[in-house]
Amino acid sequence: MASAVTGDVRPAASGSGTVLERRARRKGPAWALPPVAVLAVVFLYPLLLVVQQSFSPDEGGTSFTPYTEVFASASFRSALTTTVWLAAGATAGCLVLGFVLAMAIAFVPFPGGKAVARFVDVFLSFPSFLITLALLFVYGNAGMANGLWTGVTGAADGPFHFLTTPWGVLLAEITYFTPFVMRPLLAAFSQLDTAQLEVASSLGAGPVRIVRQVILPEALPALAAGGSLVLVMCLNEFGIVLFTGAKGVTTLPMLVYSKAILESDYPAACAVAVVNIVISVGLYSLYRMVSRRAGA
Repeated sequence: MASAVTGDVRPAASGSGTVLERRARRKGPAWALPPVAVLAVVFLYPLLLVVQQSFSPDEGGTSFTPYTEVFASASFRSALTTTVWLAAGATAGCLVLGFVLAMAIAFVPFPGGKAVARFVDVFLSFPSFLITLALLFVYGNAGMANGLWTGVTGAADGPFHFLTTPWGVLLAEITYFTPFVMRPLLAAFSQLDTAQLEVASSLGAGPVRIVRQVILPEALPALAAGGSLVLVMCLNEFGIVLFTGAKGVTTLPMLVYSKAILESDYPAACAVAVVNIVISVGLYSLYRMVSRRAGA
């Protein structure tokens, strides 16, 4: 009797399960259509308009004229060079500073260490212009450092004017983006067995050797992931360059702003934007590949 009941129930359950799975498979594409449509309208369509405008010169028609004019201009070549070296320099500075600070937080016991680690997470939510504004209060022409100098020496002007130079932009970007390197490093260091450090120290290894042979190999994937992310973000940074007031510093985002807003040359602005997008997407793909290999 029990076997008969069991024999009746199992096929029914199996059959109903198959029917439900088939219905779910049929409804799957239908449920996916609304979010895909919203994504296309909100994000892809404006991007398509930018690409279309970059092939539409003011004379009419469709051609590569905006690109040839942009590539031939000295302002574009200068902006591209400035963007690349600022992004590379800021990334290198963030990697070095972030590695040192993350090691100090993870391996040097001090009061408030956990609070500092939590503050790193909070710092990631700050807008970039806020950090630049804070630096202006300290090192600006009328900032605290210049005010202290003139108050002590009686001079009419202070010596700190570097914020309006490329070095000021570099300092602001390193200050803002370093926590983006520290976050994956702190996660990696939390997985490191401190017994390895104790064993290496007991065998006579000095601090430099421990860092080079024990800590650094564990940190390399996190450094690669954090550095790739910072490089992508620095290439697209606009607020820091704008708020420092560095008139001689023109990056690709600043060139887009200048062409579109100041010169009303929309085809050229869109051409520069497309170049910036291509570079960013390429580096983002590299970042995702590195992150996947690092397990991030």
